[in-house]
Parts: sequence; C-alpha cells; structure tokens
Amino acid sequence: MKIFYAIQGTGNGHLSRAEQLYPYLKKHGAIDFFLSGSNAQLNTTLPIKYRSNGVSLHYKNTGGMDYGKITKSLGFSIYKEAKALPLEKYDVIINDFEFITSLACSFKKKKSIQFGHQASFQSKLTPRSTSFNPIGNLVLDKFVKSTNYLGLHFESYDKNIYNPIIKDEIVQADVMDDGHITVYLPQYSVAILSPYLLAHPLFHFEVFTKEVSHITNNKNISFYPIDNKAFTSSLIRCHGIITAGGFETPAEAMYLKKKVLSIPILNHFEQECNGAALKKLGVKVIKKIDSNFNQIFNEWVALENKVQFKLTHSTEAIVDILMQNIPTNHN
Repeated sequence: MKIFYAIQGTGNGHLSRAEQLYPYLKKHGAIDFFLSGSNAQLNTTLPIKYRSNGVSLHYKNTGGMDYGKITKSLGFSIYKEAKALPLEKYDVIINDFEFITSLACSFKKKKSIQFGHQASFQSKLTPRSTSFNPIGNLVLDKFVKSTNYLGLHFESYDKNIYNPIIKDEIVQADVMDDGHITVYLPQYSVAILSPYLLAHPLFHFEVFTKEVSHITNNKNISFYPIDNKAFTSSLIRCHGIITAGGFETPAEAMYLKKKVLSIPILNHFEQECNGAALKKLGVKVIKKIDSNFNQIFNEWVALENKVQFKLTHSTEAIVDILMQNIPTNHN
C-alpha cells in the first residue's frame, strides 16, 4: 500500500505528531510525506518527499490571525502545485489540515481522510468558544475538506474523536516536581511578562521565548530559547505550567498530572475553543494577564490539581483505527 501523508507546517505540532505516528504507519505500507507551510521550526528525520511554502496560517503580533498574509499566499502557484501533486500514485491519502492536498483531491476526485486536532471540529459536539468569530469558524470548518474525518481532542466528544498523540519522551518520562513553573506564552513579550513573575519571588519560572538565543536569568526567572528537548525536560520537572491555548502542550501537561493555567491567544478562535474544552475538564482558563493576575496565580498554585486525564488509546491503536477508516483510491 502506498500512503501519502500531508502535514500542515503552521507550527511544530503537526510535524511532531507525524514523527510519533511514522513507526506505526510504516507497518501498513510505504509512506511519502508532503510538508506544506513556512512556519515549522523543528528539524525532522521524516522522509519528506514533497515540500511547498503552501498556505500557512499566519498570526499577527497581537495574537489574532493575519488574514491578509493568508490571502496573499492563495496565489495561482497554489493551484499549479495542487494540479501537479501526483496523488494518483497513492492508494490512501492522509491530510493533517493541509490546503493544497485538499485542493488536489478536489481537482483529481481523490478520496482522503482528514486526521488530527482540527478534524475534531467537524463534529458539532466538540466544544466551541462563544466568542463571535465567523472567519475562525469558517477556517476550522472549510479550510480542509476530506471524504472522511478522524479527530484528536482532550476527550472523545463524538464517535470519531480520540485522545491526543503523546510524545514517547512524555509517556516514558520519570516524572518529578522540583517546584518551578514552566511558562510558554508566545503572545506576550518578556518586558510585559517579567513584572508579573518577579512579583512571586518564592517561585522560580522557566520561560520559553523567541526573544533569547541562550539561557539568561533575571532573579527568579530563567529565560530559555525555543527548544523542544529543553521544553519537554522543563515540563517533566515542573510543578505547573502557564501556557497559551494550544493542543499538544496542555495535553502533555495533563498526562503528566501537572497543574495547567491556560491563557488562549486573543482572537485566535481555535485556541479559544481549546480553552472552552479545558474549562470543562476543570483547568483554570483566563482571557489575559492583567492587574488580577497576581491573585489568580496565588489561588491557582495553592489549589490541589484535580484534573484527571488518561489515554484510552495508544498511538499504535489510533493508527490502526485510522487505517481502518481510510477510504481507498483504486488506480
């Protein structure tokens, strides 16, 4: 069986997920990967056969989507790439929220399965933010169209939604608590964050930010450059984590039984939807850091972590279910 796997390179989550899946997918056939988008920062050992700058989901410095940049990337070259993509060579097509592959399937009348976190939003039972964001809703619903869908989320909200794919390093970790708080809030600058964290001298904070190229210290704060290995280590050792409203990081933290304080990026609809889901699980979710933060932090850090999060399916089991649900293209 020949498998085509399309990865949206908006960030590192899609790529990291494919790396976890690859050893199990190989058991089902030969795989060629297509990486589309210009945002992923991780180096990968995956056999990427096709690459494209693609349609990346760009974000403004204020945290919202930059629809101007997204629209600019929807040029004629995208349609040329879609028509040139040799999908006719493959028996099955797996799409992790990648637009060009979706367009190519439409042109060539090929069946595919959308797989990943965004696929879970095809169900009306998946938690959504109550904020008014018609474009955000449209992106989640229509950006990628497929024949079938298999979603990943914090809970199984519907029959075709399964638990997150957790990295091997997390599953196999010797978990400890050295008392520090891990912080990953890409929407806030160091200058804005620092006064709020310095106000809690009894706690040490490990902050991951693009603003530094090496580890620097300021009293009770250590600033780390963005690095997957260092971040995973910090998460395994922390007492709790303050993070945005992404999917993989809160999932990994909850799996490790770490306390989570989530601050979704403003006007980022998918993150706001994740925030709604996290609230239902009992995670503390706030809109922004402001004058109330010090009190919120003290209350959060003092409370016992009562969030229960368990995996019902292993990565191998999810891959098996994925392959059972994939529509086959007969050449």
